[in-house]
Amino acid sequence: MESQHGDNVASNLLKAQSHIWKHIFNFINSMSLKCVVDLGIPDIIHNYGRPMSLSKLISSLPINPTKTCYFHRLIRIMTYSGIFSQQNITENDPMSVVPNVNGILSPVMMEPWHQFSAWLKNDDITAFETTHGMSFRDYLARDSKINNSFNESMAKETRLVSDLLVEKCKGVFNEVESLVDVGGGTGTMAKTLAKSFPQMECIVFDLPHVVDGLLGSENLNYVGGDMFKEIPPTAAILLKWILHDWNDEECVKILKNCKDAISKKGKEGKVVIFDKVFDSEKGNINESVETQLFFDMFMMVVFAGKERNEKEWIKLISSAGFSDYKITPILGSTSMIEIYP
Repeated sequence: MESQHGDNVASNLLKAQSHIWKHIFNFINSMSLKCVVDLGIPDIIHNYGRPMSLSKLISSLPINPTKTCYFHRLIRIMTYSGIFSQQNITENDPMSVVPNVNGILSPVMMEPWHQFSAWLKNDDITAFETTHGMSFRDYLARDSKINNSFNESMAKETRLVSDLLVEKCKGVFNEVESLVDVGGGTGTMAKTLAKSFPQMECIVFDLPHVVDGLLGSENLNYVGGDMFKEIPPTAAILLKWILHDWNDEECVKILKNCKDAISKKGKEGKVVIFDKVFDSEKGNINESVETQLFFDMFMMVVFAGKERNEKEWIKLISSAGFSDYKITPILGSTSMIEIYP
């Protein structure tokens, strides 16, 4: 009996040790992914048009011949992680997340995680500020390379889902005569809306350094400004993946300015939010919930923002003075939240 008890203790300790090692080494998946992106492997496989043998793939890469003996181990872990498989890839570019990989796994974005514990001990707003001495947004304004990379990754992300969002939400925009896309970046979503709803006058509203030099079209214009001060008057406002960047107090301020902007339309005015509705309270932690948890941590470390559950969204909406709302799941954990004065 004592021997069996000892075996159980040892077995549990080994399982616990294995679990800890897994979390210590989780970064290897991310950095291996960055490596295959840096080498251009996804594009090479896609352009080849069908599954490639390992030898064919190696011959297509700019790697030193002395390193080819290691290469199968990189592919093996990427296959185990679900990044690669033997299935053919039919569409790549519209769904490319290369800018996200290069941006999030760059030294600029990784260094704040090394300051995570230091940040918890000081009074800086974010770990990014602890690391770089300024907010992420101020950093973007000063570094054009990082700013362009960030805007490109946001545009790619939007391009991936914009057509689907428009298709699922036609009834929301059909009768809208004017719309302001607040924090709309370079206008990827607004361009899709302007094309799909030609009766709607669209404005992309973002910080001056974001929209500077961008050209509009017949029913699309760019306006620089600060959403914390004033938002152009309009019939409807779009907030796509904006509010999770900010804390509750800042979100209420943004929403109050939105309410002022649509005030001339009375009860016909509305704010349309596309954002995640956090779903971690159901108990079963699957990959989708884990991704939401990762996003929540990322928002905390970089932006001082957060992902919110339905109760937290309702509290924001009420605090900003809105009287009614409707939440509709759209894509994965992303929902459309319509709010009315």
